[in-house]
Amino acid sequence: MNTVELEVQGMTCGSCVKHVTKALQSVVGVNRVEVDLANGRAQVEGDFPTGAQPLIDALASEDYPSKLASGAQTSPSPKTGGCHTGEGTKSGCCCK
Repeated sequence: MNTVELEVQGMTCGSCVKHVTKALQSVVGVNRVEVDLANGRAQVEGDFPTGAQPLIDALASEDYPSKLASGAQTSPSPKTGGCHTGEGTKSGCCCK
């Protein structure tokens, strides 16, 4: 089992934490997710045979740019930067 720590941008509230947690839990091999809103980080435990990129991609698909806490990898730029801005506002989010 591996532990990956990611820096996650765009989180501003508890609803954002739920979106990030759900996106990370959807990745095959994830066993546990802890999201720290105050520090903008997510710690993920599981088996990741292809590395952290699937985690980064899952967050990018929800418009949360992320990278390994070490800064080794980055995700594609999002269209909205999280659930709280722009046309991509997530339904059900309190940040509208």
